[in-house]
Amino acid sequence: MLSLISTLGGLLISGLPKLLDFFQDKADKRQELELARMQTERELVLAREGFIAQQKVEEIRTDQIAMQTDAQMTVAALAHDEKVLDRASRWVANYVGTVRPTVTYIFVLELVLINVYMMYWVMATPGLITSMDDIVKFADVIFSSDEMAMLGGIIGFWFGSRNWQKR
Repeated sequence: MLSLISTLGGLLISGLPKLLDFFQDKADKRQELELARMQTERELVLAREGFIAQQKVEEIRTDQIAMQTDAQMTVAALAHDEKVLDRASRWVANYVGTVRPTVTYIFVLELVLINVYMMYWVMATPGLITSMDDIVKFADVIFSSDEMAMLGGIIGFWFGSRNWQKR
C-alpha cells in the first residue's frame, strides 16, 4: 500500500513543474498581449500627432546622407587615382587602365576554354552519359559552384557599384 501511495505521490509531484509551467506560460501570454495592445495604442496616438510622417522624413534623410557619402567616397577615390596617374608616365597610366579588364578577360576566357574542353571530353567518351542524372552530375562538375562564385565576384566587381534598389 505504501509503495502504491508513494508511486502516486511521485507521479503527482513529477507533474507539478508542468502544471507550474502552464500557469507561467498563460501569465506570460497575457502580459505579451497587454504589451502589444499598449504598443498599438501608442502607435495610433503618434500617428494622430504626425510622428509617422516625421519618421518617414528621417528615413529619407538617412538614405540621402548614405548616397551622398557613397558619392563623396567615389569622387575622392577617383581624385586620388587621377592625382597619382598625373605624376606617372603615360605607359603606366595606360597599363593601369587595362589591368582590371585584362584580368577579367583572361579569367573568363580560361573559364570558357576549360568548360568547353570538359564538355568535349564528356561527349567524346562513349558510355559516360547513360541517363539524365549523368548529365546533371557532369553539369555540376563542369559548372562548379566555385567557378560560378568567382564569376559572380567578377561581375559583382564590375557592376556592384550600381544601385540596384527600386526607386
